Amino acid sequence: MVKTQIQIPDELYRRVKRLAEAQEWTLAETLRRGAELLLASRPLPRAADGWTLQPPANTQLRVDPFADPAWRDDANLGTAASRLKRRT
Repeated sequence: MVKTQIQIPDELYRRVKRLAEAQEWTLAETLRRGAELLLASRPLPRAADGWTLQPPANTQLRVDPFADPAWRDDANLGTAASRLKRRT
């Protein structure tokens, strides 16, 4: 077994601790059971050789959004605010 340290919100800790006491489990056993339940309900995707890069989504863009040197301004400010900034 691996020993690890985690941080969880206080209220979640209290609720898990109460559940552990009610079931007569240790806190560690309760967290292991929770992790097992989560993995059973959301299995990991299987890859042949480990992790694989998914193919890019077809966004059907007609122009390159990164062609404009101010694309970062557009992304962070929005296109209207970015245009106003460029005018000044």
